[in-house]
Amino acid sequence: MIWYGSTNILNMDLERMSNDLKWSSYDFTKIPFDKIVKVGQRTLLYRDLFTVSWLLGRFCNYRCSYCWPYARSDRKDHRPTQLCLYTIDEIKRQARENGFNSFHFSLSGGEPTFHPGYLDILKYLADDVVNTNYTSIHMTSNCSRNMKWFQTYVEYAKPFHRASITASLHTEHLNTREKMQDFADKLILCQEHDVQVTINMVMVPQWFEKDWENALFFHEQGINVTLKPQSDPTASRVVDGYKEEDLKRLHNGMPQRAYTESKRKWANRPKAKFEAPIGMGKPDASVPWHMQVEMEDSKGKKWYMDQAERFNAFNFNNFEGWRCNAGYSGIIIREPDGSVKRSYSCHDAPLGNIETGFQLFKTPKTCITKSCVSSADSKIPKRKII
Repeated sequence: MIWYGSTNILNMDLERMSNDLKWSSYDFTKIPFDKIVKVGQRTLLYRDLFTVSWLLGRFCNYRCSYCWPYARSDRKDHRPTQLCLYTIDEIKRQARENGFNSFHFSLSGGEPTFHPGYLDILKYLADDVVNTNYTSIHMTSNCSRNMKWFQTYVEYAKPFHRASITASLHTEHLNTREKMQDFADKLILCQEHDVQVTINMVMVPQWFEKDWENALFFHEQGINVTLKPQSDPTASRVVDGYKEEDLKRLHNGMPQRAYTESKRKWANRPKAKFEAPIGMGKPDASVPWHMQVEMEDSKGKKWYMDQAERFNAFNFNNFEGWRCNAGYSGIIIREPDGSVKRSYSCHDAPLGNIETGFQLFKTPKTCITKSCVSSADSKIPKRKII
């Protein structure tokens, strides 16, 4: 099997790459989802990694017609920067008590880059990198900030072991090729500075071909694109209306790949000192890390997927009754109330609040939720109780 990102692929020119890499060489449709008994993002399975998904506020400078009312606000509702820094300290204190000293902070919103202390938060996290085994940062952004802001951002991102961006494409605002190219140029800048990038592309059934055309516009410039199926209003299943050919593209189209630009300006990133959780063993070294998700079936065979975002295309997001690490090796923080929860879709009572205090679990707990709304939920390690 040829893994995307291997050296022979890295040396391909962009034109050939865009033709050959629209489809995954690893056929995800062969995965026996009904027989999977264990799943998790590999960095969470084989590293002492604690992950934080943090909605810094609901304020957003965009007003998209399709946005959920609870997901955005015209009012700048950000918590004070000092409270955010205190919360970081408390998360790390409790996580370290549970044996975690590697951290991943995923910052989103609303539009997170409008938090007045956004870069201060990155600087605070960077200052503690030397005391951790590993620290990575991620942001989910509409990338509406100008090029100068992104030139500053890549400098703030350099001290981390890894930095990444999920860029949300909103064609209601990027409604010309010139605006789309400006969007692409900012992402290419980030990639050149060793920031991993993927564009979130919700493939709406009614205008699937137009969405596919837009995806190709970025894919052919060497930018990763995540093809996401549209979910129903409860976010529990994929909507109807997709043609068989559409589903094929959602299942195996545009796999994640290593960045290929020969002029990449590598950041001088520190070397990680990972410690694997007790009893978890070591990952298969022949499988590249951009195959992010590992699954195991009832016979012990391992299966892989490039990212958990693809789960929903297969309606593989029901883990009720499974033993789950959410709340133990990962949490989410959301607004407008500052609640700390196991995951986005978790039906459990919150673990607390960033203003009044919160308590992480000491061990994994059983899932009581019908379905995982987002990939941030799905990728948390889980084991089926048989």
